Amino acid sequence: MPSSVREFVVEADGGSRGNPGPAGYGAVVLDAATGGTLAEAAEYIGVATNNVAEYRGLIAGLRAAHALDPGVPVRVRMDSKLVVEQMSGRWKIKHPDMKPLAAQAAAVYPPGRVTYQWIPRERNKHADRLANEAMDAGKRGEQWSAADSTADLGERSPLTEVEQRGEPGDAAAGAAKARAALASAGGRRTTGTAATGTAPEQSESGGSADPGASTDSGVPAAGSGASAAETKARADLRAARNLAVSAAKAPAAGWGASADMGPPTTFVLLRHGETPLTPSKAFSGSGGTDPSLSEVGRAQAVLTAGALAARGTVQAIVSSPLKRCRETAQAVADRLGLDVRVDDELRETHFGAWEGLTFGQVRERYPDDLTAWLDSEDARPTGGGESFTEVTERVARARDRLVEEYAGRTVLLVTHVTPVKTLVRLALGAPAKSMFRMELSAAALSAVAYFKDGNASVRLFNETAHLR
Repeated sequence: MPSSVREFVVEADGGSRGNPGPAGYGAVVLDAATGGTLAEAAEYIGVATNNVAEYRGLIAGLRAAHALDPGVPVRVRMDSKLVVEQMSGRWKIKHPDMKPLAAQAAAVYPPGRVTYQWIPRERNKHADRLANEAMDAGKRGEQWSAADSTADLGERSPLTEVEQRGEPGDAAAGAAKARAALASAGGRRTTGTAATGTAPEQSESGGSADPGASTDSGVPAAGSGASAAETKARADLRAARNLAVSAAKAPAAGWGASADMGPPTTFVLLRHGETPLTPSKAFSGSGGTDPSLSEVGRAQAVLTAGALAARGTVQAIVSSPLKRCRETAQAVADRLGLDVRVDDELRETHFGAWEGLTFGQVRERYPDDLTAWLDSEDARPTGGGESFTEVTERVARARDRLVEEYAGRTVLLVTHVTPVKTLVRLALGAPAKSMFRMELSAAALSAVAYFKDGNASVRLFNETAHLR
C-alpha cells in the first residue's frame, strides 16, 4: 500500500428487489486524496431486506479496507441514513436483524478508527452499481465476479473539499451501542460501555440500490466499438481489480475464510429441532415413527430462522424427507422467502430394531450387535438397519450432486446427526469412529465450504448461540 495514503474512504450500498426479496450489496475502498479505487467487493446474499443488505455492504467494505492496511483510518460514506445514524451512535438499534450486523461492523476496527458520513444517493453510484451487479448475477444463479464488473468504469466526479474533509459521526459511541445491542440479543460477549441515547429507531422503506437500474456504466464493452487502447485498459483494470479483491475479499458473516480465490459452495448444516425423542437421546432414524417437532423444537426452528435471516447468506434450502427436518426447514423458508427442496439421501440412518430405544436399552437387549456396530463401520444395527459405510456412501453422493448443482452458492441443508457428522468428518478426512467424538445439539448450525480444487474447509460446528 503506498505510504501516501492517509485515509481510506469506504462507499457501501445494498438493495433488495422486494424488501424482503433477492438482495445484494456492493462496497468500494477509495484513496481519500485522489478518489482512486483500491478494492471492490460485492455479493448476492439471497432473500433479505434492504437494511440487511446495506449493513452487509458496510461490513464487506470495512473488511476490504482492513485487509489493505489496518493502520489507515477509514471514513464510511453511505446514502443509508439508518446505517450512518445507528453506527454513529445517534439512533438506537432495536431490530433483531440489525443488532448482530451492527456489532460485526463495529468489531472490524478499534473505537475511533472509523467515522461515518451520509451522502446523497447520486454520490454513491459506484457502490450502487456493484450492488446491482451482484443482484443481477444472483438472478442468473451466479455470484458476482470482479472480472466481469464495469462498476468502476463509469465517470467519477472528484471528491469535493467537504467530502475529503468529511463530517465524522461518533463512531466510538456507535460501536459501543452496537456491542450493547448484540449483548441484548444474546450474542457473543464483547467489551466496551454502551452509549446512552433516547432517539427512536428510524426505518427506511426504500433500498439504496435501484432494482430497475442497469449495471451498464455507459462504457462500450469489448467488441462494441471500443478502441484497442480502451479494450486493453479495461482488461488491465479488471486484472488489477481481481488481484485487489482476491487479497481483500472477506467471507460472508459467520462462515470463516479461505485462501482459495474462487467462491466456494458452502453448505450450512442445520440439525432439526427437538422431537419428543430427543431429550432421552433415543435412536430416531429413518425406520421409526417419523416424529414431528416438539413445542421446544418448534421454538428452536423459529430462533434459527431469525439467526439465518440476520446473516442473510442462505440462497437455497434442501431438507431431509423426514417430518422433523421438513418442519424445521419450512420455518426457515417462511422467514427467508425461499422454497424447500427435499432430498431423500439426506435422511437419517435406518437403525433397524433399535429405533425408539435409548443407548442403554440397546446395550441391554443387543449387547453383541451394539459392540460390533461401535467397532466397525460396516456393521449394521440389529434387524437390518444401515451401516455407517452405507450411510457415508449416500451422503457423499448427495454432497457431490448438490455441490455441482449449487456451485458457488450458500445452501442450507436441514438434516440429522449422522449426515451432518458424516459431512464434517469427510471434509476433515477423519475416520468413521471420529463421529463418536462429536457432540451435535438439536437445531445446531455447522458449515462446510467446498472449493473448485476439490478441497473442503470446516468453518463452523455445533453453533447454538442463536438458541440462547
